[in-house]
Amino acid sequence: MKALRFHAPGDVRLEDVPEPDCGPREVKIRVRNCSTCGTDVKIRNNGHVNITRVTTMGHEIAGEVVEVGADATGGFSAGDRVQVIAAVPCGDCHECRKGWMEVCQNQTSVGYQYDGGFAEYMIVPEQVLAVDGLNLIPDNVGFDEASAAEPFACAINAQEQMNIEEGDFTVVFGAGPIGCMHIRIARGVHKVGPVWLVDVNAERLAMSAEAVKPDGVIDASKEDVVARVMELTGGRGADVIITATPANITQEQAIAMAARNGRISFFGGLPKTDPTITADSNLIHYRQLHIHGANGSAPAHHKRALEYISTGQIPVKDLITRHVPLEQALEAFDIVARGEAIKVTVEP
Repeated sequence: MKALRFHAPGDVRLEDVPEPDCGPREVKIRVRNCSTCGTDVKIRNNGHVNITRVTTMGHEIAGEVVEVGADATGGFSAGDRVQVIAAVPCGDCHECRKGWMEVCQNQTSVGYQYDGGFAEYMIVPEQVLAVDGLNLIPDNVGFDEASAAEPFACAINAQEQMNIEEGDFTVVFGAGPIGCMHIRIARGVHKVGPVWLVDVNAERLAMSAEAVKPDGVIDASKEDVVARVMELTGGRGADVIITATPANITQEQAIAMAARNGRISFFGGLPKTDPTITADSNLIHYRQLHIHGANGSAPAHHKRALEYISTGQIPVKDLITRHVPLEQALEAFDIVARGEAIKVTVEP
């Protein structure tokens, strides 16, 4: 079969590899869609500390069950349409026992320690099945939509921590696919008030604004973002701010523009070579700000994502603006890197 294999930073190849065998406690799927994200581009360019061997990439996966091991858990059958979690908690550590599976200290990941979904076939390992991480796709949800449940799950996790209230003035930094998803969740689930989208790329800002229709956009390459938000809110500041971009300055701006009792999600991680910011601690103190980290998702967030997509509460179909065959997966990475599409999905 064909598979996209990571060998080393800058060395990712589409190769012919043996079709994998299904073990007794595993499930084998025919991959129908594996969507791409900025993390795939970073792995291609720089590698990842958790990828220590030649590995099939891809972690936003949906497909069809073709074989079920004799001792596999979950009650799956050939022909089932399924979606696979990406981050795999151990289920046994202190954090998992507390219900904080998204910050499991022993977390492994599909596409890292386990071969991923940029391939015609894939094995769902027993570790995924053990934490109820293989999900049936609702009948009215397409494979492409289901593959987008993984990033949606991450955004759901972030917003669940923030105590968002109906009518909150909301600012989302980052006009990529995850920023669009944050806007859809903030509106569809939390019923926020005005939503403003911020980016430094005018073309990407226009493309995403056309799709998710924020109440307004701010081109941060041309405007003082903090001053504009203060103007829009009569000097009060934003209630909810999500930094869905790996840019240090956005985190500093989020603190500066936050209203009293404002809630901030540092959703996008910063570069490991430059992970610090300068923050006015007195603003945090006197405005009683709440700053949250956000790390991936737990298996339960994937189930909620699929439910929201199925009910129409969070539409996703229109955010998938490019479909490419597996043979063009490396080109899909370039499309993502250039910001030429909202969401790109690969169809093996």
